[in-house]
Amino acid sequence: MALEIHQFPCLNDNYGFLIHDPATGATATIDTPEVAPINAALDEKGWQLTHILNTHHHFDHAGGNEPLKQKWNCTIVGAANDAHRIPGIDVKVADGDTYDLGSSQAQIFEVPGHTSGHIAYYFSASDAAFVGDTMFALGCGRLFEGSPEQMWDSLSKLMALPDEQRFTVLMSTHKPMRHSRCRLNPVMMTYKRGPKRLQTCAREGYQQCQRR
Repeated sequence: MALEIHQFPCLNDNYGFLIHDPATGATATIDTPEVAPINAALDEKGWQLTHILNTHHHFDHAGGNEPLKQKWNCTIVGAANDAHRIPGIDVKVADGDTYDLGSSQAQIFEVPGHTSGHIAYYFSASDAAFVGDTMFALGCGRLFEGSPEQMWDSLSKLMALPDEQRFTVLMSTHKPMRHSRCRLNPVMMTYKRGPKRLQTCAREGYQQCQRR
């Protein structure tokens, strides 16, 4: 059974995502940009928070970890190689691992570039990949800790998702920002898994970061 996905605004330019496994009731927030909107979204949907899936350590992605954990007693999942910067982390995951949210399984990709410990969560059965600040529409996140070469490798992992018949929704966590040369258009985008379209997006994002 596919995940139910609920998107909502947070802070000035973030998006929050709740993902819910109907078979078991397990519910995760992808990152924790702002506590109040996350709790309001949970109330709106009638869901109980069981997990936090962190993509990276930046405050607008992990700043709400501890208050949400205190309220919901939820499990926090994050990158093993960045565990010291993920508040309240319980489960450490690495590239190639899988993680079960109820009956739904995520494949873990290490996608450094924006930060050294950035990860993405790919739920193949739901055709959804939560990519954090790795990819935006026609661009990529700023390179705070990584190199353009690392970002290209990370984008290439997303480009290598299966391209047969179905499509994957790549869900990023920011609206476009005028301050970033690597954020160009609205961020919740659907890409066919065929390589031409996604390769073009990845290449343009890489070139943006080279010019930064």
